[in-house]
Parts: sequence; structure tokens; C-alpha cells
Amino acid sequence: MPNTPERPRRIRVQRDGPLLIEGPVEVVGENGEVTVSDRFTVAVCTCRRSRLFPWCDTSHRHRTPPRAPETASEATTAQEEASTAREGGTA
Repeated sequence: MPNTPERPRRIRVQRDGPLLIEGPVEVVGENGEVTVSDRFTVAVCTCRRSRLFPWCDTSHRHRTPPRAPETASEATTAQEEASTAREGGTA
């Protein structure tokens, strides 16, 4: 899948994200294995956390923080569970 000087391959770099490459592409891995995609644009993983490596599966995204308790009783229950867990007990 060669590109030409008249039409060079375009790669977009995103902070904390994948490389977005205009397809089709062939990716050659460290072991020499060739992975092919005929898609219009492909996302190539740069964090190496992807289960679909070399393709991005959005594993690089940060997990959302735990939500804050909505009521006082939820807050008390959460504090009791955390205290029990720290003491080695079961909640």
C-alpha cells in the first residue's frame, strides 16, 4: 500500500491519544507481523494498553472518578465501608 509523493500519508497526532492515520495502512509489529486495515482512517495505539493493539480501543482514556454520595446516609455508609476495609474486615 505505497503512498506517493503527490499524495503523502497524513498522520494526526493527539495529546494523550492515538495516532490517526489516513488509510488504508499496513502496520509492521516488533516481531515482523503485518496487520492490515482498509478503513478510511485508523487509530493506532500509542499507550500500548489496547487489547486490540496495534489498533486503539480507547484504553488510554482516564477512568471517571467515583461519584460523590448524593445523601448523608450514603456518605456515612461509604465511610463505614472504607473504614471496615482498612481494618481488614469485610463490608
